[in-house]
Amino acid sequence: MLTVLILACHPENRVAKQLTGKCESGDVRSCADLAQRLLEGRYVLRDEPRAATLFERACDGNVASSCASLAALYVQGTGVERDSARAIALFRRGCDGGAMSGCTSLGLHYRSGTGVAKDAAHASALFSRACDGGDMSGCAHLGMGYAAGEGVERDLTRATELFRRSCDAGESAGCVGLGRLYASGSGVARNDSIAHALFDGACEDDDSDGCFRLGQLYEAGQGAEQDFTHAANLYRRACNDESGEACLAIAALYERGAGVRRDTAHARDLRERACRLGRAEACTSLKPGGA
Repeated sequence: MLTVLILACHPENRVAKQLTGKCESGDVRSCADLAQRLLEGRYVLRDEPRAATLFERACDGNVASSCASLAALYVQGTGVERDSARAIALFRRGCDGGAMSGCTSLGLHYRSGTGVAKDAAHASALFSRACDGGDMSGCAHLGMGYAAGEGVERDLTRATELFRRSCDAGESAGCVGLGRLYASGSGVARNDSIAHALFDGACEDDDSDGCFRLGQLYEAGQGAEQDFTHAANLYRRACNDESGEACLAIAALYERGAGVRRDTAHARDLRERACRLGRAEACTSLKPGGA
């Protein structure tokens, strides 16, 4: 029998109890809602393995969004053992069932070649499908493709439209993409102040790329007074959030003693971390004679 400990003294308790009863009675959508609460610890005790079990039950009951949610747990190893093949199959099942977040996540795997053969064109097609279905993360990633000419012909006007659409909807990756266009004057008139505001907002939303890009502006004195200390703090925040680019950037500051006390040993540690995070140039720099 499914047992869930409900936290007392809050109106949401009644909702959680109702979901528990409905899920036990076979209502798979209630299982999906309960799984999300268990994953978040929202007025029930957090229970990641139970959440995974309930997402699987809902997925098997054709709740496409639960397939995508379960896939994400397999990617992270949250409540289940990491299994990229299982994750990809579930993302595909979710996408085919109409869960647009599953299409976006599957597109990311095809773009990076993680667990599947790298296919930028297929990734862009998946991002386009997700964006057309209302997933703003899909729009942001499609914009990245158009900005870089990756999987689609380069089109900065289209990239700007997609970034703006997703940013206006609150998707921080879209704001970062749009900020990068303004910072470089690509497809739009260069405007450092707008770029700064877009990166700052994304960083406030805990987007590590937003923090990294904002740090670059402070390091360069672009759109703000040059401030190496603030740049270092932003790079450190992004590095701690697994941004290899940011780890490299703060390593360079430690090597120069800019905004931080010069510390070549710590700089090397940061380069090693960037290498582990997939930055090939960091790996190269660690080799004897590396730049």
